[in-house]
Amino acid sequence: MRQWLFLCMTGLESIAPLVRSVEETPEPIATEVCGTIPTWIRGSLLRNGPGKFEFGNQHYNHWFDGMAMLHQFKIEDGKVTYRSRFLQSDAYKKNSERNRIMVSEFGTVAMPDPCKNFFLRFLSRFEMIEATDNASVSFVKYKGDCFVSTETNYMYRVDPESLETQNKVDWTKFIAVNMATAHPHTEPDGTTYNMGNSYGRKGALYNIIKVPPMKNNPEETLEGAKVLCSIVPADKARPSYYHSFAMSENYVVFIEQSIKMDLLKIVTAKLRGKGISEGIYWDPKQDTVFHLVDKHTGQTSSVKFHTKALSVFHQINAYEEDGFLMLDMCCSDNGEAINTYVIQNLRKSGEALDQAYNNMYRAFPRRFVLPLNVTNDTPTGVNLNTRPASSATSFKTAIDKVVCQFEDLHGEDLYEYGGLEFPQINYSKFNTRPYRYFYGCGFRHLVGDSLLKIDLEGKKVKVWYQKGLFPSEPVFVPSPDAVEEDDGVILSVVVTFYLSVQDKSTFLLVLNAKTWEELGRAEVPVNIPYGFHGTFNPTA
Repeated sequence: MRQWLFLCMTGLESIAPLVRSVEETPEPIATEVCGTIPTWIRGSLLRNGPGKFEFGNQHYNHWFDGMAMLHQFKIEDGKVTYRSRFLQSDAYKKNSERNRIMVSEFGTVAMPDPCKNFFLRFLSRFEMIEATDNASVSFVKYKGDCFVSTETNYMYRVDPESLETQNKVDWTKFIAVNMATAHPHTEPDGTTYNMGNSYGRKGALYNIIKVPPMKNNPEETLEGAKVLCSIVPADKARPSYYHSFAMSENYVVFIEQSIKMDLLKIVTAKLRGKGISEGIYWDPKQDTVFHLVDKHTGQTSSVKFHTKALSVFHQINAYEEDGFLMLDMCCSDNGEAINTYVIQNLRKSGEALDQAYNNMYRAFPRRFVLPLNVTNDTPTGVNLNTRPASSATSFKTAIDKVVCQFEDLHGEDLYEYGGLEFPQINYSKFNTRPYRYFYGCGFRHLVGDSLLKIDLEGKKVKVWYQKGLFPSEPVFVPSPDAVEEDDGVILSVVVTFYLSVQDKSTFLLVLNAKTWEELGRAEVPVNIPYGFHGTFNPTA
């Protein structure tokens, strides 16, 4: 693979301090602003991620397991305050009360309570692992309300102003799904789409979920949600794992990838003393299949689009044009990255850390061009992608099968920056539409170490990088008088372990999204762990 020509790293700095437990800061504290924060930015950057990795003498095994910590950077009149709170989930409260891990997480199984007698401890081994409510992945909105979510059936509604935990919401009380992703898509009118699996006697199903935009009373959460359609996995006992999905103007696109879930291993995980993660594996022999679902009718296209085995966590955008659906996403040619992010790896140093990084495949932005009008009369053996200047290919090989090959959405210089993940666009104006720019983190480390902007016209990259600083997912905020797509700013929380060194502290970074120049930063006098996802919540 070409990426290996550029990405062997040596002498990587230890990032262990970025994945250690921190204390919450429930009351807002002032930050020191260096440079200028535009006064038109009014609202809060909300961030989610793990903030506590042990209870008593027990510790979590995987980065995804840490207890959810919610962060708020409130921006007003060029000033910024910071606060954080632990999500008051049942998992967090049970663990805190007993000062031990009482609730199993993705990579950590809770051991039987030593206070129980031997017989009860023995019986507890035969119980299935209960779904955690540790909603540590993202901030999302349904019906105008703010929620934090993970990849189980539980979410929590939270107050975006105080970060206080409000009510727990269970998807299974509203529709027949056992989980939902933390990456829904929202239309301009507030209608929200998501995906979730259901498990029954006949095996697993992938379900497309639709949540209406309005509520009849302030207490409503997911009332009115419905399953738009269900898709049968290629192997019901080993469905694909998925972290997100794509959406264009008229279609939901489900990517059935080559990361698989062995349901037998998952349901017997507790019996075997293993975490759920032990049941997730990479199968390079399986094609990746794109399923298209009509958002208006719920009908699934009989034509399936196949490509080679790929690993996908995040999509960039999807849009329809001239009879084609452009599907842009960050892809890796190997799906074992989940197992790389165990705490043990993240806390390595020296040659062991270099080896952990160099053994991992990185993700790169790629485009698939899917022809929408494939019929019985469509010829085989002919590239159906007739778009000029596109190197992607699509060949019909059977009545209901099209084999696709991607085109790169980047130049050779992106290999130097370790690929790109945590992609973001000007979502409110350009999601499901033709677009020119996307943003993300470069990965010359196990976590993001640079901020990247890619211009699809020429596939040029702009880079923000400072040694020893680790920026989070970039969030685009459009300026109020925006004319062009990139008129606005990028917000990113930058963390480091050089807290006491001048110019190297934890801070909120503000970049001019057009020029990629730093406008200002708001330095925070407390440590913040490296997190996952966030959103900008504008002041009403």
